[in-house]
Amino acid sequence: MKWYLKVVRDNYANFEGRARREEYWMFALFNVIFVMLSYIPFIVGAVMESEALMMIGGLLLFLYIVALFIPSIAVVVRRLHDQGKSGTWYFIGFVPFIGGIWLLILMATEGTHGPNQYGPDPKGDLIQ
Repeated sequence: MKWYLKVVRDNYANFEGRARREEYWMFALFNVIFVMLSYIPFIVGAVMESEALMMIGGLLLFLYIVALFIPSIAVVVRRLHDQGKSGTWYFIGFVPFIGGIWLLILMATEGTHGPNQYGPDPKGDLIQ
């Protein structure tokens, strides 16, 4: 949870620096969990046949997506910086079929050891 809060609170719109794999993947994990939890009002609304409850669920999901649009892009850009790549590599994800797979591979690839042009190694002294 600390990684999620770090992205949302400390680095909301920070496109500079580097992000570890752990920071990115923990942020992604909590995003998936929160989006899945937002479907609860839809399910309860469908069971109770309450359109109002379903609309509230839709509104909450929409607000969550809008609020996390910028930090989601920022953490991907910082993750790319960790590998010594420009943030413009983010747009590879828009290439049909292979782009999303390639971006996924980039997110899973280990960053460069030591400092690069985007900043110091986020692992710091963790590497033995």
